[in-house]
Amino acid sequence: MNIEYVNVNGTDVAVVSGDTAEVATPQSALDLAMTVNYESGGSRIALDKRVLGEDFFILSTGVAGEILQKFVNYRVKAAIYGDYSHYTSKPLRDFLYESNKGKHVFFAASRAEALEWLAQM
Repeated sequence: MNIEYVNVNGTDVAVVSGDTAEVATPQSALDLAMTVNYESGGSRIALDKRVLGEDFFILSTGVAGEILQKFVNYRVKAAIYGDYSHYTSKPLRDFLYESNKGKHVFFAASRAEALEWLAQM
């Protein structure tokens, strides 16, 4: 997992990328949030969807709800970016849609879109 700190229009954002599911549990999500806060004092995180793992996108596992609840509880704004076009689950598509209407979590198609959303929040 790689954490890169960038400044977007005066807003500090941690960009988390990688090829493996390293933020796949509520505890690892909390650890990430605390690491970002300790290293940068920030609370905005852009996550490549690959670091969450596929269980995150199977709503019946409960992983998404538990991880996102950690972010909300610790006042972390999170934007998760990647390609969602291959998911056919209506509940998942509804979840992504409803999440994007809120102010805590955003599912973006690209890193640039995620950073733009985080800079505006």
